[in-house]
Amino acid sequence: MHYLLLIYTPEPTEAPDPTTARAMSTSYVEYGEWLDAKGYFKGGDALQPTSTATTVRVRDGRTLTTDGPYAETKEQLGGYYLVDCPSLDEAIDAASRIPGAGYGVIEVRPILEFVAPAPAEAAAATA
Repeated sequence: MHYLLLIYTPEPTEAPDPTTARAMSTSYVEYGEWLDAKGYFKGGDALQPTSTATTVRVRDGRTLTTDGPYAETKEQLGGYYLVDCPSLDEAIDAASRIPGAGYGVIEVRPILEFVAPAPAEAAAATA
């Protein structure tokens, strides 16, 4: 089963000192290596700060944009991992090992996997 592990942490107001930044980077590299060794890793990225976000809405056929994230909250979505774990319990274990879990929160969200109709079913549906 695929899960998205969403990393929410307080957005920093200033750059961390080099020692802290190096330690955090090392801990995320080690976490990525653990995910790879378990065979869970499918993808993931860090996100730019919320100040770079643009929110898009379509109302009455018009596209409206707003600078910034959808919701103003204390903790911001800072990155994610896409994992393939055999169970929710294993996805929760994987989430608990994300370095940001120590000072933020990790949301574990199962991916809704759509099943495409077989070619014969698709042809019958359009006939």
